[in-house]
Amino acid sequence: MTAPMYTLIALALILANLPFLSTRLFGVKALPRKHAGHHLLELAAAFALTGALARLLESRAGSVHSQGWEFYAVCACLFLVAAFPGFVWRYFWQERDKQ
Repeated sequence: MTAPMYTLIALALILANLPFLSTRLFGVKALPRKHAGHHLLELAAAFALTGALARLLESRAGSVHSQGWEFYAVCACLFLVAAFPGFVWRYFWQERDKQ
């Protein structure tokens, strides 16, 4: 793997956990309470951003290969697995501190 691929993986890990680190919507708009729907919306946007960056890197390296729905389903599941540490921190560790 090349340096851009390692950078893409690191960026994907950061973007997957970013929605759980802030109480602001997309880091901009302050919300009184950020619920799970907001987190899912941010995760979907981060997944799309990561996919767009991956496609850009692949097009710069050569021709872009077409992918089926299976590829995107597996990538979405891996993105959700990468988001698990942020989810645990937000919903399990933060709730314990409030009690």
